[in-house]
Amino acid sequence: MDFRIEKDVLGELEVPKDIYWGINTQRALQNFKISGKRMPKSFIIALAILKKACLLANTELKLIEQDLSDAILKAVNEIINENKHLEQFPIDIYQTGSGTQTNMNMNEVLANRANQILGHPIGQKKPAHPNDHINRCQSSNDVIPTAMHISILQMINQKLLPSLENLLKVLTNKIEEFHEVVKVGRTHLQDAVPIPLSLEFSVYKQQIELNVNRISDACKELYQLPIGGTAVGTGLNASEEFAVKTIKHLSILTDIPFKLNPVKAESISSHNRIVNISSIIKSLALSLLKMANDIRWMGSGPRAGLSELILPQNESGSSIMPGKVNPTQSEALIQVCLQVIGNHTTITAGEFYGSILDLNVCKPLMIANLLDSIEFLSNAVDSFAQNCLMGIKPNEKAMSIQLENLLMVVTNLTPIIGYDKCSEIALKAYHSGKTIKETIMEMGIKIQQDLDELLNGRSMAYPNKKK
Repeated sequence: MDFRIEKDVLGELEVPKDIYWGINTQRALQNFKISGKRMPKSFIIALAILKKACLLANTELKLIEQDLSDAILKAVNEIINENKHLEQFPIDIYQTGSGTQTNMNMNEVLANRANQILGHPIGQKKPAHPNDHINRCQSSNDVIPTAMHISILQMINQKLLPSLENLLKVLTNKIEEFHEVVKVGRTHLQDAVPIPLSLEFSVYKQQIELNVNRISDACKELYQLPIGGTAVGTGLNASEEFAVKTIKHLSILTDIPFKLNPVKAESISSHNRIVNISSIIKSLALSLLKMANDIRWMGSGPRAGLSELILPQNESGSSIMPGKVNPTQSEALIQVCLQVIGNHTTITAGEFYGSILDLNVCKPLMIANLLDSIEFLSNAVDSFAQNCLMGIKPNEKAMSIQLENLLMVVTNLTPIIGYDKCSEIALKAYHSGKTIKETIMEMGIKIQQDLDELLNGRSMAYPNKKK
């Protein structure tokens, strides 16, 4: 490989000749050979959008000459609009806690590409300079958290919320489809009174709706940005006019109503807002986990389990047992949810351990984990809805047999003959293997009302339904 020689205050270093990054990025590649995992693409795009907004603000303020600005604008648009040069961002997630290496990586790529556009060789930092032009009026300390907010909001708006909206539509359809289906309810994994299958699916739907509302509320906190706060939130080397103009351009570029954080230092020294949205994503994972777990339990069998749901048969489930089919979509979603819960624990630790004095120093770790959580959940929800939920069918035959033998239908008699007598009937029926009705007849218990109607599981599932 051919190399060029670049210099900085620490000395000289070889940089691959035709690469757009520069000496700062090359030093980071040498010093942070840790995970091999790069910053998420969504974050790099968000960072490029922020650089574009800053460029437009600086150009309006006449801090960058128009011809130079045009070249930088073309370079940044190649990243944003065409997804070009993404391979030019190779730095490991585990780097400096401020994300300075990633910020400088972007600065160098944009400067070198702009210089190339202008007909100058790359690697000479002129006429476009990574710090003096691309990073004008900025610090990594306010740039990286601003890009964190942008990337989170874009991922939520573009991926997570659409996935959840589709999931809610599928659940709504299933609730309507299962409206007349009644099954055995279960508490403590033991038989309970009858319940409509649609009611169980209504639980899933309401929990998703709650989480969607919570996410929307938490996103509003992320509208406030620290850009213009520079190193510690005081705004050194950047005017308030720069910050205002940058926010204006950002709002237009993203269609998100961004505003300045009145205390810019808050979003630099701490990422409490990001922990908050992460906690809601974790709550969403818990709701999805319950749904996935319930569905695989109800689909257990087909002959020795609950066998209440017939799940889509997507692939063979065993390499040794012919014909076995497993609830793979539930299992995949469960694993994603567990990963999200673990990510939130890491994000929380990044806040309580990294937020000391005037700078949180776990920024790359926190944003990489949160963006992974949003990405994984979005994809897993889409997969579960498409490959499992839409194709679920009720096994009404199995549910009817279970209802006929259900002991807990005796609950409906407690207002008539009392709790103790009902307990006696239930235990005797259990030990004899007979139904509640057969046991009542054997015991000679006289009940004036229609016994068949009182012990009708379907009627019990809708106790307030008018006849």
